[in-house]
Amino acid sequence: MTGAAVDRTGRPREVDGAFRLSLLAIAVNWVVWVLGAFVVHPTGFDEMRQEAGRQDALMQLALSAGAVLVISGVWLFCLLRMRAGRNWARIVMAAIAAFSVLFLLNSLSMNGFDRLTGTWLIHDVLLSDLPADLLFAAATALLFLPSSNAYFAAARGA
Repeated sequence: MTGAAVDRTGRPREVDGAFRLSLLAIAVNWVVWVLGAFVVHPTGFDEMRQEAGRQDALMQLALSAGAVLVISGVWLFCLLRMRAGRNWARIVMAAIAAFSVLFLLNSLSMNGFDRLTGTWLIHDVLLSDLPADLLFAAATALLFLPSSNAYFAAARGA
């Protein structure tokens, strides 16, 4: 890791930056979920309650929160392993980020951009996976910079 900016832990700043960006992405994902479920009108909970009734809406909300919790937990586990120098975690994160970008592009191609209104911006962009996906993509890019590559190669050799 010669010439790379390294902090006092021996990790390149890019790896720690990717870690922080990914933590931010997890937090953004939760904020978007809470806003979509409870705050921004029409809320997801209100729509589910009208369709299926209060009890089924609560169960669906609990299942949805559970899914977000499991995904966040798996992502956090991979983040901690990546930060410790495990190359497999970096590869898993890159694969997940690639699939997220592909799903995002597919969604954009199916929905199109012909509805450029303020409501479209809030509902289809800010309250979608886009902010978290962009943060994850940026974090993943940091993990494949030369100093990060050297860090993971050194950890593999140790």
